Amino acid sequence: MTIHKSDQTKVPGATNAQRGSASDLPPEGLTPPDIDPANAPAEEDDEARLPELAEESTEAVAEGPLAIGHAAIEKAVRLAPTSPGVYRMLNAAHDVLYVGKAKNVRKRLSSYARVNAPLAARILRMIAATVSVEIVSTSTETEALLLEANLIKQLRPRFNVQLRDDKSFPYILITGDHWAPQILKHRGAQSRPGRYFGPFASAGAVNRTITALQRAFLIRSCTDSFFESRTRPCLLYQIKRCAGPCTREIDFPGYTKLVGEAVDFLSGRSQQVKQELAAEMEKASRELEFETAALYRDRLAALSAIQSQQGINPRTVEEADVFAIHQEGGYSCVEVFFFRTGQNWGNRAYFPRAEKSFTPEEVLSSFLAQFYDDKPPPKLVLLSHEIEECELLADALSVKAGHKVEVSVPKRGEKKELVAHALTNAREALGRKLADTSTQGRLLEGLATTLGLPHPPRRIEVYDNSHIQGTNAVGAMIVAGPEGFAKNQYRKFNIKSEGLTPGDDYAMMREVLQRRFKRLVSANNEEAGKANEKRDDDSFPQWPDLVIIDGGRGQLNAAKEILDGLGATQVSLLGVAKGPDRDAGRETLFMPDRDAIKLEPRDPVLYFIQRLRDEAHRFVIGSHRKLRKKDIREAGLQEIPGIGPSRKRALLHHFGTLKEIERASIADLGKVPGVSAESARKIFEFFHAEPR
Repeated sequence: MTIHKSDQTKVPGATNAQRGSASDLPPEGLTPPDIDPANAPAEEDDEARLPELAEESTEAVAEGPLAIGHAAIEKAVRLAPTSPGVYRMLNAAHDVLYVGKAKNVRKRLSSYARVNAPLAARILRMIAATVSVEIVSTSTETEALLLEANLIKQLRPRFNVQLRDDKSFPYILITGDHWAPQILKHRGAQSRPGRYFGPFASAGAVNRTITALQRAFLIRSCTDSFFESRTRPCLLYQIKRCAGPCTREIDFPGYTKLVGEAVDFLSGRSQQVKQELAAEMEKASRELEFETAALYRDRLAALSAIQSQQGINPRTVEEADVFAIHQEGGYSCVEVFFFRTGQNWGNRAYFPRAEKSFTPEEVLSSFLAQFYDDKPPPKLVLLSHEIEECELLADALSVKAGHKVEVSVPKRGEKKELVAHALTNAREALGRKLADTSTQGRLLEGLATTLGLPHPPRRIEVYDNSHIQGTNAVGAMIVAGPEGFAKNQYRKFNIKSEGLTPGDDYAMMREVLQRRFKRLVSANNEEAGKANEKRDDDSFPQWPDLVIIDGGRGQLNAAKEILDGLGATQVSLLGVAKGPDRDAGRETLFMPDRDAIKLEPRDPVLYFIQRLRDEAHRFVIGSHRKLRKKDIREAGLQEIPGIGPSRKRALLHHFGTLKEIERASIADLGKVPGVSAESARKIFEFFHAEPR
């Protein structure tokens, strides 16, 4: 690939991340989630003035931002190649505004440079903000499509359609590196030897399927280390969810047969497996082996349960992804169904960020390229709308997958029914989304009225901390906005201060806030203290409009001292003190230089504040427990008072692993030789102490 750059205006103080390089991205997690353009007043004004803007473009080229943009693009045109490539439009701060691809880059850029061209308001705004263009040449148009999708996902340009939730999908893995294969849920790189089945739409779908498969095929789910340490069968064997290969309750050929049946079922040969099990059940019944027959009956019931949870299972479609898009109220919803081995493995709704001037076909085309950027495509992709570059997308996916991928819009038969079913789900999911967004907007307006804020907050940050007598101290920040909780913005802070008094909540909160806002001020030096300034785009702000502290007046004053010291004086602060006996509904609200606020117990705004605080508490407690479990596993049992080497050996010999000791009840711990009732209580409390 060849990189071309037009002359660019150097902006003092611009960071590498601001320059929009694909390799110099913003710090992980700081990329804001997207807010729909329907909520941006500037967008509505531009759309309403579309004819006027188009007519005025000729006059605007003489002077003003549009003239600068046209000049920058014209300069890029002179340097642009006539071959395929990807171009990036940048603003004065070197932020990437738009990423596009073209078979002939010079020809495509020329279309933006024509002064009299009838361009949409969105394009005119983009040109007006452009000061430079960067170009990357590619060998083929297919390579350009793949590169464009990758850059859009990394850089999140303002004027592109953007895929929001792009988490990896879970798979079922039956391992191949042990004589007794294990069944488990897997995400990420498929580097471990074994058979992978998926993708599944959600972790819940995988967990339910694995549980049913354990009942049906009795495959182990324990780790290899736990397997090797067993001297007697575990509880899963007792409840008939494992065949017990660890203690040779089943021999190698018998267990291999069970694994083969599970692989056959997941590979689409479910009817064959069910017929074989039914035949074995009939045989055992004829031979009066009723316990064996009952075991086969339960296994058949487990397989039926898997298929009943899958909903529709196509008869003629072996492997396909089905995409359907519905637009309403300025939002776009793309519903995706996954079919593998003739089985429905779930569906997921996506709400890509796209300005409302984009057509369904444009949104779907850009969405598909980004969707498969980090996922293996199936043999067949079914769409609800005809996209412009259907053949190009099919070629790109075929190159990526290493096999032929067909992309089509079915016109009849079962495939059309599958698309129609997906479209119905997209319409219903978008209806729920619009209802939730409307409710969230009313709550934010009510919060602004109650607290006397200048406008409904677009970004709310809530802080809390957790520890047990000062150990494993961790702070956390959760974020909410017009579309609910923005979980990709959540942060946790391991408390690092030396000499911190154990349990000093004030000092912990000061450290968390100082680290958060000091970094924010340094990264956004020109915008420091301008948290409430109205933005002219639809991106989710990095500066909060409102900061909520879980605590009373003292915690609030500590937070105010930190923010004032950093110059963030326009950030509104709210402290939420728990009610008497920590009763929900009796909280007291504190704001700087104002009297305490008490809301009615049934006030919707109070419920909203409680939800925000409880989400912060849930997140920080979870973060604390993960940190504590890690320390416990690293330190072993030495940290428990009264547990010496002899008792430690006895516990590990009895339970096998530290994880099983952690799960054990007091009664189970008391059964270990040498462990008294008092020692059992201490061990149990050590693992189950509640953090603050």
